[in-house]
Amino acid sequence: MFVSKNVGVKLDPGTTTRVKHLYQNKLNQSEKTTAPLPEKTVSLKEDSIKVSAIPPLFDIPLSGIMKIFLSKGLLVNVNSEIDQETLIEIGKELNVTVEIEDMTSENELGLKTKVMELEETALSEDKDSVESRPPVIAIMGHVDHGKTLLLDKIRQSRVVEGEAGGITQHIGAYQVTSNESVMTFLDTPGHEAFTSLRARGAQVTDIAILVVAADEGIKPQTIEAINHAQVADVPIIVAINKMDKPEADTEKVKQQLSQYNLLAEDWGGETVMVPVSAKTGDGIDSLLEMIHLVSDMQELKAPVSGIAKAVVIESNLSAQKGPIATIIVKAGTLSIGDFFVINGSYGKVRAIINDLGKKIKSLKPGDPGEILGFSEVPEPGSILESKLTEKECKVLVEEFKAQEAAKKPSQKNGCFTRSLILPGRRRQSSRT
Repeated sequence: MFVSKNVGVKLDPGTTTRVKHLYQNKLNQSEKTTAPLPEKTVSLKEDSIKVSAIPPLFDIPLSGIMKIFLSKGLLVNVNSEIDQETLIEIGKELNVTVEIEDMTSENELGLKTKVMELEETALSEDKDSVESRPPVIAIMGHVDHGKTLLLDKIRQSRVVEGEAGGITQHIGAYQVTSNESVMTFLDTPGHEAFTSLRARGAQVTDIAILVVAADEGIKPQTIEAINHAQVADVPIIVAINKMDKPEADTEKVKQQLSQYNLLAEDWGGETVMVPVSAKTGDGIDSLLEMIHLVSDMQELKAPVSGIAKAVVIESNLSAQKGPIATIIVKAGTLSIGDFFVINGSYGKVRAIINDLGKKIKSLKPGDPGEILGFSEVPEPGSILESKLTEKECKVLVEEFKAQEAAKKPSQKNGCFTRSLILPGRRRQSSRT
């Protein structure tokens, strides 16, 4: 390139203008690359998101987002899916705050809708075998307010000696006979760690018994239980417990509950509130009478023949028994030897264990029981449906898996980023 050594030589006006423009453009470009990105907040409902959906969500070009992935040692393409945690980390690098929407209410409504549709369909398909069924009652409330002791008093047997601040590991399902009527009770854990268990309990029940200690009043899990029952749109009966204590104050409890749209009948409202003592047994008969009354008003019925349909309340993998689940039958009769499908798997009922730990032959609508015979641990909230043959089960499972595969990208085109870490690079993550 020719460079003039004569410093006295002047550039012509056109050249001078072009040089100035080039210099100014370079300065502008430098400012753009160093200027911080504006703060932004976005929300996400899903558990995962495709990389191709991030640019419109963040309002940032794909190239800028891909640079952040590479800087973190993550090799992804536009079809890859990333989880919520990864999206949050990517957002931090781009000055974008990702808020994960709480879908608890929506998920609860989803289960409630499934249960209602199940019951309505069963009633319309098999009208000839419709019979009255036991009410399913969830006992809910704050930890140590006496839920388990109250249920124990109703059952008239010392099966469990209170909670003492400990964590109940599952929802206990029990049946009680009162005035020649059978009732199914769910004892939902009051500990804060079991929000999802309480939510499922509310969704599959017909009546919620809200236990509130008369000496303490409402607590965090009391409020949560109220919300679950109200979302599920089930009648609430309040059992004001621990009336044997000198500091018991029912009026204070009623005043607190009135703030959550639970107004006692003697205050001009419609909520049944019964003072009880799980310790002495006082008020238990009145509580059972109220349960009978509310149950009779609901006219609960279901077909006892035909295809059995049940809801999984809780499930786990037992070292001795394999995959097991506690279920509540909503329609039909589930018997030993029945084949069944549940989401993407099927099984055969090998054993049914009732609340007394005894093996029984079948479960009818409203009955709870522990089932053995699953090929894998079922997801709580899933619907179990009996079938006549194993062949029918296999066909339905294949159809289910094909539908699920159509919803998700293939393994070749997109995976969660945790499996796409570049060799020699460590993923930065908040996971411990």
